[in-house]
Amino acid sequence: ADGWSFKPRGRVQVDLAGIDAPAGVTGVRGGTATEFRRVYLGVDGKIPGGFAYRVEADVANSSVELTDVFLSYGTGPLSVTAGQIKTFTGLDDMTSDLFTSTTERAAFVSAFGFERRVGLSAQYKGKVLLVQGGVFGDNAADLNDSNHSVSIDGRVVFMPKIGNTQLHLGASGHWRDPNDPAAASRYRARPFVHTTDLRLVDTGLIDVASERGLGLEGAVIAGPFHAAGEAYWHRVRRSTAADPTFFGGYAEAGLVLTRGDARGYRDGAFDRLKPSKPITAGGIGAIEVNARYDHLDLNDGAIVGGRQQAALIALVWAPIDYIRITANYGKLWIDDARVATATGDRSYTADTFGLRTQIDF
Repeated sequence: ADGWSFKPRGRVQVDLAGIDAPAGVTGVRGGTATEFRRVYLGVDGKIPGGFAYRVEADVANSSVELTDVFLSYGTGPLSVTAGQIKTFTGLDDMTSDLFTSTTERAAFVSAFGFERRVGLSAQYKGKVLLVQGGVFGDNAADLNDSNHSVSIDGRVVFMPKIGNTQLHLGASGHWRDPNDPAAASRYRARPFVHTTDLRLVDTGLIDVASERGLGLEGAVIAGPFHAAGEAYWHRVRRSTAADPTFFGGYAEAGLVLTRGDARGYRDGAFDRLKPSKPITAGGIGAIEVNARYDHLDLNDGAIVGGRQQAALIALVWAPIDYIRITANYGKLWIDDARVATATGDRSYTADTFGLRTQIDF
C-alpha cells in the first residue's frame, strides 16, 4: 500500500542440442550434448516516487554472471536507467530469450558482440513511438582498471497498430571506442548450437581503433501470422589496415496453429505466446511454427572470417503461459570456414538441431 514491491523472478532453460558436420570439423566438440543454457535468479520491484529496480544473475553451469542490474526512474513516458542493461540494438536481440523464434538468436547478434553493458540511458515510450539511447562502458564482468571503453547506442521504433495488425519499423545505431591503442576484437558465431564452443566462422583477433554499426528492422503481426527481418552492418576502423565492414541479417515468417492465439508484442519487441486454451483449462496450449533464413558475412578485403548461411525451422509449444518447449532444425552452408574438413575443404554444409525446455516466473 505504501508503494514498495519486491518480487522474485527467474528462468530455467535446459537444452539438448547437437551438430553434424563433415569429418575433421568438430572432433570431440561436436555431436549431441546437454546443458543448462540459462538459470536466472533475481528480484525486481518498485520504490515510492517513481523508482524501480532489478538485480538478477545467471547461475547456470557452476558460474555466476550478472545480467540485469539497474535502478530506473520515470513517472510518465520518459524514464532514465542507470546500471547494467541490454544496449539498444535490434528486434531479435531486444526480444527476451524466453520468446525467441528459435533456441538461439540470429548469428550476427553474437558475432558483433551485442551484450549487456553498464551505463546511463534514457527512453521515451509513447503509443506508437519508442526512442532509446544511452552511453555505456563494458559488461560488469569485464570492468577493470585497464578497461576504458565507451559506446553510444540508440534505437528508434515506430510501432502503430492498425486494426488487429501490429506493425514494427525500427533502426539502431552503435559507436564504440575502446580507448586502448592495443585493443583487439574477434568477430565470430556459433553454428546455432550453444552446447559447443566451436565457431565455424571467425575473423580471429584484429586490431580495433573504433567500431560503428547500423541496423534496420521490420515486423508485422496479423492474427496468427507474423513476419520479421533485420539487416545489420558492422564497420571496424583499424589503425594499421583497411577498414572492413561485416554484415548480418535474417528473414523469418511464423504461424500460430492453435485458434485464437497469436505471437505477443510489447514495447518494441516480441513478447510471450499466451495460449487461450492452456492444458489447465482442458486445451492443448499454443503451438507455433517458424521458418527463418539467417546470413552472416565476415569476409571483407583482407579479412576472411567466413560466410554462414542457415535455413531453420522451429516448432514451439506453450502448454501454459510460463512453460515453453522449442525444437528446431537448421541446415548450414559455410564458405571460407575457419575450421577445415579432414580433406582441407573450407566450404561445406552442416546440420544442427536443438530442443529446449524452459520455465520462467
